[in-house]
Amino acid sequence: MSPTPPPIIRSYQAILALGFRPFFLVAGVSAVLSLALWLAMLRGWMPMNGYYAGTTWHAHELLFGYATAAIAGFLLTATRNWTGIATASGVQLAGLVLLWMAGRIAPFLPLPGVLVAALDLSFPAAVALSLFAPLWRGPNPANRVFVVLLGSMSLASMLVHIEALGIAAHTALAADRLMLGLILLTLLLVAGRIMPFFTQSACPGSSPRSNPWVERLTFALAVVWVATDAASQAGLAVVVPAALFALALALIQGLRLAGWHDRRVWGLPILAVLYSGYLWLIIGLVLNALTHLGLLAPFPSLHALTIGAVGVFTLGMMARITLGHTGRAMVASPLTVSAFALLNLAAVVRVFAPLLWPAAYLHWLTLSGVLWLLAFGLFLWVHAPMLISPRADGRPG
Repeated sequence: MSPTPPPIIRSYQAILALGFRPFFLVAGVSAVLSLALWLAMLRGWMPMNGYYAGTTWHAHELLFGYATAAIAGFLLTATRNWTGIATASGVQLAGLVLLWMAGRIAPFLPLPGVLVAALDLSFPAAVALSLFAPLWRGPNPANRVFVVLLGSMSLASMLVHIEALGIAAHTALAADRLMLGLILLTLLLVAGRIMPFFTQSACPGSSPRSNPWVERLTFALAVVWVATDAASQAGLAVVVPAALFALALALIQGLRLAGWHDRRVWGLPILAVLYSGYLWLIIGLVLNALTHLGLLAPFPSLHALTIGAVGVFTLGMMARITLGHTGRAMVASPLTVSAFALLNLAAVVRVFAPLLWPAAYLHWLTLSGVLWLLAFGLFLWVHAPMLISPRADGRPG
């Protein structure tokens, strides 16, 4: 019988066994550190990042830092389940994590701008490359769209860096909106895969429905909305079409969610959090339409889609996948439920409080940020030990 490896070796082997482990861990750490740094920059306690102009670093780290880590962790794990083909683990997985980390650290170092750009935009492409073979050899050709989405994320990152390097002007804002749209497209695809299945598994006797024409309209409208929304940020005259597409997409998502819904999900926090994240997506789309029509400032819709849709949905997804893939019962602990509540409250404060009391805008922003920090701090407190430890049931993975 071979000797049991020491704890540090067991943790190393565990954390690099499957993609969700290191990427959910660094996503949680990124969510805490990047928001804490941003609040410090806003308060004048530290200088703004020198590479990215103004608020661009904050947006970039949420979209290209936190969200891409969460997406990478999900796809590297789910692709193995979908195809039965191994995805990155061990040294290869460590290389992907280090590349992601390099993109986060490089803007703070005295490096050539071209190198900073190359490190950052190469990460989504590297994940796409690592997933290319299993997705193309897998049984479902529809899964190949994730390679296209990851490649498009690298393109969006390049457009941010074109402005940061002084090659072109006014590309970063449109690129951030394009990236947000690509993340939301990924969310729509993932939700269609997991939410009906999770609902049926958790609610005996339920029968979630995915209407074919609702599914087709979802992705047709989403692609057009992403394009028109990003184009409007670039100064192109597509304001009214973008508003119409946002409203139409919100309506279709309401119908989509209604087809999956079972009222019992609200008694199951580990599932309710996904539904609340999806509701934030619908709210954000409605607010986005009002913004395009000139009836509302941009920030409510932006933060409904980022803190609400992206933040809440990914937090719930990471918590659930961590429990399931580490051999634990699919029940959220009280601290995890608190994290879900705090993040939803952070979205409410950031989206709606400034509309009611605009004079206290900076205070609402700070309060929302603190609630975000508490939510992800609790996520790490509960789930980080699971992510770095072998499965509770002794199985590999």
